[in-house]
Amino acid sequence: MTLFKRLSLVLFLAITFLNQGCETPNNRPPKHIIIIGIDGLSVEGFKTANIPNLKGLANDGALSLTTRSVMPSVTLPNWTSHLTGSGPEQHGVNGNGWLLEQHPLEPTAQDSLGYYPSIFKVLKEQVKDIQIGYYYNWGNLINAINKTYLDEISFLDNDGYLENYNKALTFAIKNKNNPSLIFLYAVNVDHAGHKSGWLSEDYINTLEDLDAAIGSLLTSLKNEGLYDSTNFFVITDHGGINHGHGGMSPEEMIIPWIATGPSIKKNFIIEEPNSNTNTSMVLSRIFSCDNYLPKAWIGKVPESIFENQH
Repeated sequence: MTLFKRLSLVLFLAITFLNQGCETPNNRPPKHIIIIGIDGLSVEGFKTANIPNLKGLANDGALSLTTRSVMPSVTLPNWTSHLTGSGPEQHGVNGNGWLLEQHPLEPTAQDSLGYYPSIFKVLKEQVKDIQIGYYYNWGNLINAINKTYLDEISFLDNDGYLENYNKALTFAIKNKNNPSLIFLYAVNVDHAGHKSGWLSEDYINTLEDLDAAIGSLLTSLKNEGLYDSTNFFVITDHGGINHGHGGMSPEEMIIPWIATGPSIKKNFIIEEPNSNTNTSMVLSRIFSCDNYLPKAWIGKVPESIFENQH
């Protein structure tokens, strides 16, 4: 083979590899991830409440009760950090009133519309045929996310969430033959904390009601044969103290974090440091997208959670 032909072959293989994106075609079944987002879930709330479905997910996977929020320990900066692998210093989201059109600090990286690059951008650009659903019930939540990377969006007002759980289930079933990522968020526990106090009877009851909805979702996924092929994440933004949050107390800053499903260890307690900035790093790892991440991201993969550590 001549040198020219060898160089041409190398170039062809390189281009072919780059065009494959994160997933290489080897007849593997499609990967599915469902993120269960619970706003305001505290460590003590997780320990105290009668929540067999959430604790069942923890037993079926890896659990951290020492994960840290980013500062400030308020909602929008932390959910943005979960979904962008970065802190406020990078994405620039400093409070719940942040808007793309009005903010004090420019992000260190931007997509074509000026948003900080999210996990949705990474996966939509790199995972062939992936379908992404985003379900939420607090209006400001989506303000830091470029919606063009989302295939289905559903917002419910007045703290409604059951309809979104049903929509997410329908989305999962519809896309069982495609890779999929579902972000399923509820603000209700946080609102109960603000109204009645963290660890109040109202707070605990609201968490237990949400757990029942989670149980129904998991049962339906099992009946559809989707549970075993799905990675689940249970994440939150902050805890709380008295009727609020935003400070640096352990009750506000230290939170639960759960990962389950294919390739994740079972009944495993995470002891290594973990942060909300790490969530998208793990999502990327599951979809084999480690080589396609924005350079501005700062999160790290908690390697100990995987059965076969890198």
